Amino acid sequence: MTMVVPNGLSIAAVERETGLSKDTLRVWERRYDFPFPGRDEFGERIYPPEQVEKLRLIKILMDQGHRPGKIVGVEMEKLRAIASPEAGAEARADDSYAEPEELLYFIKLCKAHRVDEMRRDLSQSLLRMGMYRFVTDVVAPLTTMVGDHWAKGNLAVFEEHLYTECVQIVMRNAISSVPAASTRAGRPMRPRILLTTVPNEPHGLGLLMSEAILTLEGASCISLGVQTPITEIVKAAQVQSADIVALSFSASVRPAHVLESLGDLRAAVPDSTEIWVGGRSAVLVRRPPPTVRVLNLDELRDALDDWRRRNAN
Repeated sequence: MTMVVPNGLSIAAVERETGLSKDTLRVWERRYDFPFPGRDEFGERIYPPEQVEKLRLIKILMDQGHRPGKIVGVEMEKLRAIASPEAGAEARADDSYAEPEELLYFIKLCKAHRVDEMRRDLSQSLLRMGMYRFVTDVVAPLTTMVGDHWAKGNLAVFEEHLYTECVQIVMRNAISSVPAASTRAGRPMRPRILLTTVPNEPHGLGLLMSEAILTLEGASCISLGVQTPITEIVKAAQVQSADIVALSFSASVRPAHVLESLGDLRAAVPDSTEIWVGGRSAVLVRRPPPTVRVLNLDELRDALDDWRRRNAN
């Protein structure tokens, strides 16, 4: 008898949520008997929340180099153990990965659903530390911790979303309070930077962190939000006279999709328009395209200084 799942996600929604293509989901269904979706009243596939959560975790492990045939049939608890920071990742084997108490405090607020308190305390940290240190010393490592806690099953998906929403509100308010870039001879200071993500990349915190630092350093930032089609990025870059297009890619995006998107964008914008990319996509470290500049948050200031030196006239 076909399972009816009234509150599940469609296959298109699962593709957006996990980064796994519809074709992959159908092949796994035949090959591994997972996922095993139910059907809605129209006979369309509907995936229960617990299966979507497992698919998200499988995608993270695949991006770390695990083969799907070895992990798709593994129980959720074992998958979380494999994904946990203590599961033998040599890069995290030293004591430097110990989670700071001041950041664990925000994890506890998130798990307790004390949203107003979390937003207030994040705002106070920003005021106390200043924008740059708040981004690099709080938001960046805390976001990584939230992802790790979700992978280990310590945070639910909705709790991860609560955290994201809190940080976005705090940082948007802070960015809007930064004085507009100064002008010279009546023209805005450069560079003009267009920030967005490509389709199938719904994660925007990395982009927001970059925007905060770039705005603080006097760049003129135009944010399109997330999941902008390549053709629309090209149009916006032209209309906004963008000097740089900045993109962020999380670990959940398929490497092939990252490279294809960057290739299409590079071919469509003028050579004079630089493309800066960042995020946790492994392909940006292993095989960065030669026509884009891969940067982390700590490198943005130097990259801006370098661009201004090269475009001083």
